[in-house]
Amino acid sequence: MKIYADHFAPFTATDDALVLASMSSPAEREMLDDWLERQRREHPDSHVEVLQLPVDDDPPPAVLARLVELLGADEDRSVVPVRVFWVPGGLPTRSKVVALLSGRDTYRPPQVLQHRILKKDPSRARVVAGEPAKVSELRQQWSDTTVAENPREFARFVIRRAILAIERVELRLLGPEYKSPRLIKPEMLASARFREGLEGIPGATVDKASEMLDELSTGWSRFSVDLIPSLGRAIFSRGFDPNVDYDREEVESMRRALEHHPAVLLFSHRSYLDGVIVPVAMQENRLPPVHTFAGINLSFGFMGPLMRHSGVIFLRRKLDDPLYKYVLRQFVGYIVEKRFNLSWSIEGTRSRTGKMLPPKLGLLAYVADAYLDGRSDDILLQPVSISFDQLHETAEYAAYARGGEKAPEGLSWLYNFIKAQGERNYGKIYVRFPEAVSMREHLGEPHGPLTTDDAAKRLALQKMAFEVAWRILRVTPVNASALVSALLLTTRGVALTLDQLHHTLQDSLDYLERKQTPMTNSALRLRTADGVRAALDALSNGHPITCIDGGREPVWRIAPEDEHEAAFYRNTLIDAFLETSIVELALAYAARAETERLEAFWSQVMRLRDLLKFEFYFADSAAFREHVAEEMSWHDDWEDHVAAGEVDMLLRAKKPLIAGAMLRPYFEAYEIVADVLRDAPAEIGEKDLTNKALGVGRQYAAQNRVRSTEAVSALLFATARQVAADQHLLEPAGDLDERRTAFRDELRGILGDMDRVEQIAREQFYVREVARRSLRSEPT
Repeated sequence: MKIYADHFAPFTATDDALVLASMSSPAEREMLDDWLERQRREHPDSHVEVLQLPVDDDPPPAVLARLVELLGADEDRSVVPVRVFWVPGGLPTRSKVVALLSGRDTYRPPQVLQHRILKKDPSRARVVAGEPAKVSELRQQWSDTTVAENPREFARFVIRRAILAIERVELRLLGPEYKSPRLIKPEMLASARFREGLEGIPGATVDKASEMLDELSTGWSRFSVDLIPSLGRAIFSRGFDPNVDYDREEVESMRRALEHHPAVLLFSHRSYLDGVIVPVAMQENRLPPVHTFAGINLSFGFMGPLMRHSGVIFLRRKLDDPLYKYVLRQFVGYIVEKRFNLSWSIEGTRSRTGKMLPPKLGLLAYVADAYLDGRSDDILLQPVSISFDQLHETAEYAAYARGGEKAPEGLSWLYNFIKAQGERNYGKIYVRFPEAVSMREHLGEPHGPLTTDDAAKRLALQKMAFEVAWRILRVTPVNASALVSALLLTTRGVALTLDQLHHTLQDSLDYLERKQTPMTNSALRLRTADGVRAALDALSNGHPITCIDGGREPVWRIAPEDEHEAAFYRNTLIDAFLETSIVELALAYAARAETERLEAFWSQVMRLRDLLKFEFYFADSAAFREHVAEEMSWHDDWEDHVAAGEVDMLLRAKKPLIAGAMLRPYFEAYEIVADVLRDAPAEIGEKDLTNKALGVGRQYAAQNRVRSTEAVSALLFATARQVAADQHLLEPAGDLDERRTAFRDELRGILGDMDRVEQIAREQFYVREVARRSLRSEPT
């Protein structure tokens, strides 16, 4: 790392100056003495007085008392913070641990080695000075922003300002990836704003608030900025390509945005690796680090202290303490006011199904309060899409779907998690940064009407969170694992040859290209038989595909016990095919209507949207109708054909026909729950309903009354219960039995429409098969 002299903005002594010199060794003291001697020699008329301060610790009482005296001597005196800056030596980051002991590449080498280092390379250390400030200016700031209790507190305030001024200089030397908050606790506890709010909470004390701030404490040390992303990369590189796939234009656009406003990076969450990948992405793109919220359950063993020094903010699982909620709210406000970046999962937890979960608004509300309170003129909500070719956690998710319980985190869990990353090759990791969402655009100006209108603020938060999730979905690339899994799930255990898989995938690829849906290179390679074979090989050995070879040619299938794992991959692409799947089911429904078939088509489109609203993200009603109309516009005069009852012709012309592949498990799960409700109590509990549905679902799967075990899922039953509640089927009523039966029958009708669509899809498959066999049998 090369540092040029003019980057240091050296202080020039003029008039009367008080130099606050932080030093920790004889070598640093000699450098400071040389610097001061040069300043006095070049400016003989200036008066420079020096007070030595410890580098990391609080000053002893005698030093603090001396500073009080010096600050009181002259209000016009300039205060100049000075420190020795050690330039990194340039070794690879993996050598940092060894360097801590050797002194070769730490930011402040051990005292015993400093003279030797400087003798060998004098450029390794320089004296740097922060921006000066007059005592009167500092006193005014202290009076305006803190409780301003006594002269000793003013001296502590000046020391904090000095530390922050030096940090800003060193940040310009090191780069934005080293930006991290300092002195959060003393700054907040001294804040007049913080103390005033504390007085309004019954039983609140400064000591209790101090303990909570210790619990929330976080930050990136310079060493951890270098080390932690490398450790994270070492973990995921055991099974993934170490080169994360980015869109460079998106990275540069985000870099420009972060120069002007603080941001909250809201990432999609499919794996515990996400918490590792975000810091890696920021560090290797030289972007400011993020400070990530995580559950207190992850603060175990040595991981707690390590993660606290790596930007992690641990949160209690329950936010029911008014004082804790207040401290957390002020903590978030302080972070964004100082223009540091926060991060957490927009979904709140890992998605065990592979599809995007509904957004959580709790922490987002705290950030919105900070914005409306004027802490920043804008805050950016930066969507972050993280996706994987494969994940080892799909086996765990399959167990949850079958009714299993989540294993507690601990050191043995961490060991097994890291070990699992090296079990096989999981492919690539993809990170995308779509355009950020502006709080100012959604909430208006700070101190505006939403400050006091909670209902309007919550609605605006919901729209912002929805927009973030929508942008994540739009940029998440479809991969080969998802496409191949989706296709093989439709066969319900029947194996296909390589040629059958290859020609069947082409219609889906055509559709994705026509819609300009982003795809990974692995998906684009499915255009060739070799690309399909590569995807199959990557997913074979029950991950989740089984290859049967030894015959005339190999064939591939998904065994019933692997369907839940395969469904995870399939679910990652459903949003890309969601609207076209709904179109297919609505067309089949319109074909059953005796009159007003076009009206029946549109009513069923909106009904299906309503039934699936707890599973997927939809555009608002008007935009959704426009999307459906656009989907149908590929067929000339489609409205006339629907009105005339010529629906089969439209379905046979449509490619791909994919509603069954995408939506059957959801509607079968809904039907199982609806069937259980027919003889269940009006207010059946969630756990009882899930257990009964699992039992009935296993029976129906064994009887082939549902097409796959995939629908027998505790995860899907949880959403099915939400759908039932939305239909008012979980509350007492005189006609409850009739409405529950009608709902079950409606779902069976939808599944019947799906059967019709799948029948036509099979006919299309057979036509392609016959044509390809004819080509193979022709003489050459």
